[in-house]
Parts: sequence; structure tokens; C-alpha cells
Amino acid sequence: MIRYVTLLRFTEQGLKNLKNSTTRATAFREAAIKAGVNVETQYWTAGRYDGVLIFNAKNETSALRCLASLAVAGNVTTETLRAFDAKEFETIAGK
Repeated sequence: MIRYVTLLRFTEQGLKNLKNSTTRATAFREAAIKAGVNVETQYWTAGRYDGVLIFNAKNETSALRCLASLAVAGNVTTETLRAFDAKEFETIAGK
């Protein structure tokens, strides 16, 4: 499985419906499962970003399809990073 970290920012629409954020997060998690994506955790944050989503997917296509559905809903914008555990990074770094 490929792990990703997604940084979230509320859009104007998302801010107007802020009270529904946790409900939307639950719906996203359920849709992600159906798409073959496992949401490991989601946090709401204070600071430059409004949230962090950590998830894994069997392939990049599944991950991007899931993120596209999140973007289309219009409540958040995303910035996604590929994440590597120590073993994966050692392989990349040539250790």
C-alpha cells in the first residue's frame, strides 16, 4: 500500500458549513473504503492548514480518484504528499 499525507484548507463553502465538517469526514471515509482507500487518520488543525488526512491506497490511481472526489465536493482544497516509512526510505536512499 502507498501512504499519503494530505494537507487540507477549507474553502469559503467549507467555512460556511463548518459545523458539518465531521459529518463530511465520515462520509469521505466511507466512500474511500468503497474506492479501495484506507483513511488511517484525520485531524483538524490550527495554523496554516485546517486539517491533515493520512491514508493509504493500493495504487496511485485509486488515491487520486478519491482525492478528486473530495475536491469536487468543494469544501476543501488539498496538497498531497507521498509518505515513506523507514524501510521504504532506506531503499530509496540506497542503504
